[in-house]
Amino acid sequence: MSDQTTAKVLLYSDDRTVREQVRLTLGSRLADDLPEIEVIEVATQPVVLQVMDAGGIDLVILDGEAVPAGGFGLAHQLKDEIADCPPVLLLVARVADAWLATWSRAEGVSSYPVDPVRLPALATDLLRARLAVKAE
Repeated sequence: MSDQTTAKVLLYSDDRTVREQVRLTLGSRLADDLPEIEVIEVATQPVVLQVMDAGGIDLVILDGEAVPAGGFGLAHQLKDEIADCPPVLLLVARVADAWLATWSRAEGVSSYPVDPVRLPALATDLLRARLAVKAE
């Protein structure tokens, strides 16, 4: 079990129903060997940047379809501007958008509708890797 008491997940989407689906899909703990998660929901790009600048985020989940600032460009911006940026998981509407996820340097991609198996599995893998690096 990790020494960390909670893992902070930043969840960005302009659509509250998407945020709710993701939050419910993730639950409060992704795996027994990981700490409980605290999901910080935000709806705008400026707030994402503010939260990321404050630090302490372990995983970022971005809605690739969010407007006016989509998750792809925001992921790219975070990777450019945040030192030791946590892993980014993008939610995409079309499998064909995977190339954009590569450009954005996201570590994970999950498609709409929110996949109750794939999304938590990806989030678990990314969070596990992040916490292992932080523990070193």
